Amino acid sequence: MSRAFVNEDHAAAQASQPVERQISGNPNYVTASGLAQLQAQVASLQAQHSDQTARGENADKQRLADIERDLRYFNQRLQSAQAVPAAVSTEKVQIGSWVTFADEQDHRQRVQLVGEDQADAASQLINWASPLGKALLGAEVGDEVSWRRPAGDQMIEVLQIEGDV
Repeated sequence: MSRAFVNEDHAAAQASQPVERQISGNPNYVTASGLAQLQAQVASLQAQHSDQTARGENADKQRLADIERDLRYFNQRLQSAQAVPAAVSTEKVQIGSWVTFADEQDHRQRVQLVGEDQADAASQLINWASPLGKALLGAEVGDEVSWRRPAGDQMIEVLQIEGDV
């Protein structure tokens, strides 16, 4: 048998090490729902890990390596999570607040400031440490703040602040 075939078989049996997920240097502030999502993610990954390891030799080694990487990441995120009190103030933007703002063309947008792992722009959940989150954090109704964007800075006005409902 050619040596090349032996090396291919050996390589196929080995899982490539997935690239580790980077941990942010920012404090890991989370809302109550963000903390619940982290806990659910860890539980789901633990179940997937158990399922793969129960398969023994039939386990998908690459999938198992990916699950173990994600477990390391989410366990660390869960351990470093700092739950913030529910946002009840309508006076000042805080993590958990829903904020309605308008740009200079009066295009209105409503977003909620959340932790990094909960952020989902399609659902209007914005990371508190993002450029938009930083611009809004601490602002009050009527404040005009500068949103620093790659496309250029934009002035936005805070129109309404709602608690975490």
